[in-house]
Amino acid sequence: MGFMQRFLLASSVLAALLSPVSGADPIRVGIYRGPGVGGKGPEALMETLGGDEGRFTTRFLSPDEIRTGALARFDLVIFPGGSGSRQAEGLGAGGREQVRRFVEGGGGYIGICAGCYLACENYPWSLKILDARTKSSKWKRGVKMLELNLGPEGRSLLGAGDDVVTVKYANGPVMEPAGSADLPDSTILATFKTETAENGTPGGIQIGSPAILTGSFGKGRVVGISPHPEQTEGLTGFVPRLIAWAVAAASPQ
Repeated sequence: MGFMQRFLLASSVLAALLSPVSGADPIRVGIYRGPGVGGKGPEALMETLGGDEGRFTTRFLSPDEIRTGALARFDLVIFPGGSGSRQAEGLGAGGREQVRRFVEGGGGYIGICAGCYLACENYPWSLKILDARTKSSKWKRGVKMLELNLGPEGRSLLGAGDDVVTVKYANGPVMEPAGSADLPDSTILATFKTETAENGTPGGIQIGSPAILTGSFGKGRVVGISPHPEQTEGLTGFVPRLIAWAVAAASPQ
């Protein structure tokens, strides 16, 4: 099957997934809320997903709940913005292992900003469920509206009408493929077209780097998002569409 045939098939499957289905069970989404979470991300996600009760049921999850097996009652977990290292510390080794087992067994994972750092491969505290690593240890690049380039697959999956979109960025990871032998290669849906490089962070490394990417870990699917579409007017629909992709384990990748 050629690339165009695979692309059209994936697009048609995604369209079917995103169409309302009478009698279908809603997707059960847990949003981590505990140490390491900051900003308006959790509330913005709850507002977006909670407004579509036919498609989603949404609840905040504490580290204690995750450590004691609560993820088994969900289809997907979201780790929002804040501090990836502090989220990892809040979970503890046992909680991080629960998240890894959840995804490996077929659960979905979306990491936004800090949650994307958490998913990456190159930190001692990270989950190592996404074939991506940060280019620099200097992370405090600044808060700014930045432009993203979307490829054909990104436009289709994210439901974007344009090749370029403007999104809120707040110190999210500047990534590159990790080339890990233990993880499948990631698929890049969007790259940074512009950048910010404050506080002595290296310039020139953000432009062209992945902004939104997808991958798999065991039977589960993983999404890493460096910026904040859930807090950007006109882009709040990105996360619901990515949730639909992440829980559709049987559809073509």
